[in-house]
Amino acid sequence: MPAKSKSQQMAAGAALSAKRGDKKVGELKGASKSMYQSMSQKELHDMASTPQKGKPDHKSGS
Repeated sequence: MPAKSKSQQMAAGAALSAKRGDKKVGELKGASKSMYQSMSQKELHDMASTPQKGKPDHKSGS
């Protein structure tokens, strides 16, 4: 599933880093912590590798 915004992509990247052991899980906050707990490493990789070109900074609330 591709990321819908730059912030979502960055959160997925942080969660992926923790899944791989490069970052401490305790350092995760908010969306990245939720993603770490609920998504597989492959799902996180797919979301984090989404190109940022043309993506909004944040997904709109609608």
